[in-house]
Amino acid sequence: MPGEPLAQLIAQRRRFFAFVHRRVSDYELAEDILQSAYLRAFEHRDTFKPDESAVAWFYRLLRNAVIDNYRRHTFKEKALETWTRELKSSTGSCPELQNEVCECLHDIVEGLKAEYSEILRAVDIGEQRLQDFAKQNRLSISNAGVRVHRARAALRKQLLRICATCAKHGCVNCTCKNDSHPCL
Repeated sequence: MPGEPLAQLIAQRRRFFAFVHRRVSDYELAEDILQSAYLRAFEHRDTFKPDESAVAWFYRLLRNAVIDNYRRHTFKEKALETWTRELKSSTGSCPELQNEVCECLHDIVEGLKAEYSEILRAVDIGEQRLQDFAKQNRLSISNAGVRVHRARAALRKQLLRICATCAKHGCVNCTCKNDSHPCL
């Protein structure tokens, strides 16, 4: 692209920006698209035909850049929606998930210090908010936080001691059973 068409493109910057901004309505995004289009124009300057208007050529580039942006955005939105649906269906307190948790967990929790088993049953198993547990048990939130941290550490230590193999792999689909576990 010779110097004159390049000068025309630079001189039309304000109009080009307005063109993009009307289509994306986000200032920063419009600026990004415009800058990318300028870069693309420079990289593809050999496709510019001297008998063609540089401004018309650049508007086509801008239009394609805006369309590409919408395509990327649509793809990301669809992927995010799919991931959100999968996440909603795979989380929560569903019976299938509860059955997947190691069967020895409840017995191990009961074998911990009373204050540890109480907070683990309420917060981790019962899904009570830590703030609510603290208020209900007349603890400061920081004290409850320390207690749940220590309780989890004690639980982790016991899980590693009792069923080390399944604990290292997330304690899912545990092969040890409460009634047949050699350590219980």
